[in-house]
Amino acid sequence: MRRWGILITLIYAVILAGLLVPALYRLAGLGKVSPEALLEGIPFWLPYLALLVAGQASLLFLSVDTSWRRLRPRLRIVYSATLAGMLTALLMVALAWSLAAALLGDDAVPDNGYSVLLIWGGLWFTWAAVFYVYYQKQDTAFATTVSWLLKGSVLELLIAVPCHIIVRSRGDCSAPAATGFGIVTGLAIMLLCFGPGVLALYKRRLQRYPHQSKT
Repeated sequence: MRRWGILITLIYAVILAGLLVPALYRLAGLGKVSPEALLEGIPFWLPYLALLVAGQASLLFLSVDTSWRRLRPRLRIVYSATLAGMLTALLMVALAWSLAAALLGDDAVPDNGYSVLLIWGGLWFTWAAVFYVYYQKQDTAFATTVSWLLKGSVLELLIAVPCHIIVRSRGDCSAPAATGFGIVTGLAIMLLCFGPGVLALYKRRLQRYPHQSKT
């Protein structure tokens, strides 16, 4: 299972770097993606990529590869709540930014990204605390996390895509960057959920075979 987890994480990283980052540039209205533009955008998209790939790897290795160890339940809850809070906060920032771009136009785009990072950090802490309290009463934290993130990404896309159409039809200059970020974030987290979800289902099916052979 560890090899499959590494393979899925690498494939996910390639999809993000090769497809979704260029898609973000095009959605933002920057036209053809040039090497110079990619280099200039490294401070933005590289940490973004790192967060998503780390989330993918954490879901895979936390739920599959370390399942044979007797971990302390409370420690596992902290990991699951922190990861779920991070990705949920990312979805909420993308959703709110898309709505703001549709309503306010270019005024919704801040001069620097520090305010967005502060909001995201606050939401991360808040959602991590909410998930921590919720997971204490749940035995299936991983399945719940994947399910909620998948539903949240679909809902976020249903809002971000119309917002992007609005800002493009208005001819805004910078607002498409916000809605493009919303679309790419929704797609990235949706893809993030499929890998761990499929691998967990495959593992669960394999675990059933010995029990079926004994009966």
